[in-house]
Amino acid sequence: MTRTQTVPIALRSGSVRHRGRLRQWLLVGSFLGPALLALGALVVYPIVYTVIRSFFDRSGSDFVGWENYVTMFTNDTTFTAIRNNLVWVVVAPVTVTIIGLLLAVLVDKIGWKTAFRLIVFMPMAISMLAAGVIFRGMFQESPQLGVVNAAITSVQSIFSDQASYPGAKPREGVGIEADQGIIASTDEVAAGGTQNFPLIGVKRSALPEGATEAKPAAAAGDTEISGTVFLDVIRGGGGTDGELEAGKTGLEGVRVDAVGVDGSIRGFATTGAGGTYTIEGLESGESYRIALPASNFGDGAAGVSWLSASWINVVVILAYVWIWAGFAMVMIASGLSAMDRSLQEAARTDGANEWQIFSKITAPLLAPVLLVVFVTLIINVLKIFDLVYVIPPGASKPAANVIAVEMWTVSFGGGNNQGLGSALAILLLILVLPSMIVNVRRFRAERGR
Repeated sequence: MTRTQTVPIALRSGSVRHRGRLRQWLLVGSFLGPALLALGALVVYPIVYTVIRSFFDRSGSDFVGWENYVTMFTNDTTFTAIRNNLVWVVVAPVTVTIIGLLLAVLVDKIGWKTAFRLIVFMPMAISMLAAGVIFRGMFQESPQLGVVNAAITSVQSIFSDQASYPGAKPREGVGIEADQGIIASTDEVAAGGTQNFPLIGVKRSALPEGATEAKPAAAAGDTEISGTVFLDVIRGGGGTDGELEAGKTGLEGVRVDAVGVDGSIRGFATTGAGGTYTIEGLESGESYRIALPASNFGDGAAGVSWLSASWINVVVILAYVWIWAGFAMVMIASGLSAMDRSLQEAARTDGANEWQIFSKITAPLLAPVLLVVFVTLIINVLKIFDLVYVIPPGASKPAANVIAVEMWTVSFGGGNNQGLGSALAILLLILVLPSMIVNVRRFRAERGR
C-alpha cells in the first residue's frame, strides 16, 4: 500500500523539477537572448561575411579562391603596412607602459599628484583625429608654421652669431664677384687694405631687427684688413652703385674670410653693427682674397623635415604616446594604490635604496597591472588608423602606412576592391587574436583565484 502511494509523489516531484529548470532557462534566455542576438549581429555575422567576401573578386560576383590573399602578400604596400605595424607593436606599447610606470611611481610621492594626473590624462579626452591635426601643425617644416621647428631654429640662433641673407648677389663692376655661392673680391687685397662688399638681392624682410645704417670701417693696421658689408640699395631709389652712402643698410652677422694663395683660410671676422669688420692676425705685406662664404646666403636654420618619409613614423608614434601615457599612468597608479606598502617600508628598514625597492618590490607587484596595460595597448596599436591617416602629408603616407589604413584605402579610399580589403581585415583579425586570447586567459585565471 505504501509503495503504490510513493509513485505519484515521485512523478510529481520530477515534474516540479522539470518546470523549475524550464523556468530557469527561460529566465536566463530572457537576459542573455538580446545580448547574444546583438553579439551575433554585430560580431559573428560581420566576421563570417568578411571571411566569405575575401574569397570573391572586387565586385563580389565571381569566386576567386585564395587570389586576394596571394595579392595581399605579394603587394609592396602591404609589406610596408605589416612592417610598420610590427614597429608599432614593438615601440609604442613598451614606451607608453614604461612612461606610465615612471609617472605613476614618481607622481605618487608629490602632494599635488591629483592635479598632475589630470593634466597628463587630459589628452585622452581629445579625439585621435584632433590630436593628429595638432601634431601635424606642430611638426610643420616651416618655422613660421611649426612650433617644434620654431623652437629648434630659435635655439640655433642663440648659439650662432652668423646671420643669413638668402638671395644676396654682388653689385657688378665694383671689384667683387660670385663663384659657386661664394662672394669674393676680384683681386687680392694686401694686409693693411680695405675691401667693401656692396650687395644686392637681399629682401628687406631678411634683414634682422634693429639693422643700422652702413658705416665706414676703421682704418686697418699692417696685419689687418677691414671693410664694410652693406646692402647697396637706398629705399626710394637714388645713390651711387658701390659707394658707401647714407641710407644704405649695413649687414650684421656676416662671416668674412681672408683666403691665402694656397686656398687656406688665414683669418676671419664677423661683421658688427653697421656691417663693419676687421680681420686681424694677418702677415704684414701678404695679400689675400677676401671672401664671404656661401653659408651667409643660405636660408638659415630651417629645422627638421619631421613630416618627411624618414621621420613620419616617429611623429605619429610620438602623438600616440602623448595620448595614451595618461591612460597607462592612471591604470598603474590604481594598482599602486592597492599595493601593500608595508613591504616597501620593511625594505627601507633593511637598508634598501629606492631603486632596489622599485626594481625588486614595486615593479614585480605591479606586474599584473602592467600586463593589462601592455596587452591593451598592443590590441590598440594593431588597429591604429586615425593618427596614421591624419598626420602624414600625401608624399609621406606610403612610408607611414599600416594595415588598417591599407584596408580602408583598398576598400573605400579609391581602390574599390572590397575582396582584397576583406582579406586585409581577416589578416588584422588574426594578428589581434593572440592578444585577445591572452586577455581572456588572464581574466579566467584571476576569476579562479
